[in-house]
Amino acid sequence: MIAEELINHMIPPLKVTDDAHKAIVWMEEFRCKQLPVVANGEFLGFITEEIILESNDIERLLSSFQLEGATCTVSPDAHFYDVLRVAGDHHLNMVSVVNEERLYQGVITVQDVMASFAQTAAVQMPGGILVLSMNLVDYSLAEISRYVEENNAKIISSNLVEDPLDKGRIKLTIKINQPDLSRIVATLERFGYRVIGRYQENRRDDGHEKERLEMLMRYLNI
Repeated sequence: MIAEELINHMIPPLKVTDDAHKAIVWMEEFRCKQLPVVANGEFLGFITEEIILESNDIERLLSSFQLEGATCTVSPDAHFYDVLRVAGDHHLNMVSVVNEERLYQGVITVQDVMASFAQTAAVQMPGGILVLSMNLVDYSLAEISRYVEENNAKIISSNLVEDPLDKGRIKLTIKINQPDLSRIVATLERFGYRVIGRYQENRRDDGHEKERLEMLMRYLNI
C-alpha cells in the first residue's frame, strides 16, 4: 500500500481564513484532534485542539496560529511504513500527502493505516508470532528463515526495531504461518537465538476485534 491509496477523502482541509471555532466544530464532527490547514493549495501544517484551547480565543483566524507538523508529510508514492514513521516522529495522528510542489493532496490518519494493514495477508493469514532479541551483527534473516523452514513453516512477515535499552541490540518480530511454535522455538534456541516473546494465534471469527487489535499492536511493537 502506498500513501495515495490511504488518503481519507472524508476529512477536508481548513483554510487560513477559517477561524478556531470552525476548526473545533470540524474536529468534533470528524472525531479528531487535529486538522490540516492549507493556503492556495499549499499545506502549511496542522491546527490541533490543544493549540486552540491554549489560546482561549475561538474567534481567532487560523492564519494567526503557530501550526504544528509543517514537515509531517509524505509523497503520494510513499510506503505505508513511512506514513507510520513520519506520524510517530511528529507525535501526530495524521500525515499530510503533498506532491513535489508541496501542494496538498489529502490527509492520512494513523487509524486508517492500521485498519488497512490489518487486512493484509501478513495479518490475516493464520499463524503465530515470535519476538527475538539479538546483537545487530548477528542478524541474518536468511539463517533464521532456514531454521524455520526446517520445521516445515514459512516466515510470512518480519519487522526489525532497535532495542531502546541497548543500541547494539535489535528486536526481530516474525510472523510464521503455523500457530504451533514449540518446535521452531526449540530449534532457534538450540542455535543460540533468544526468544523473548511468543504469541500463538487462535483464529476466531466471533467479533473479538479488541483481541485482534492487541495482537496487531504487539506485532508492530507499538
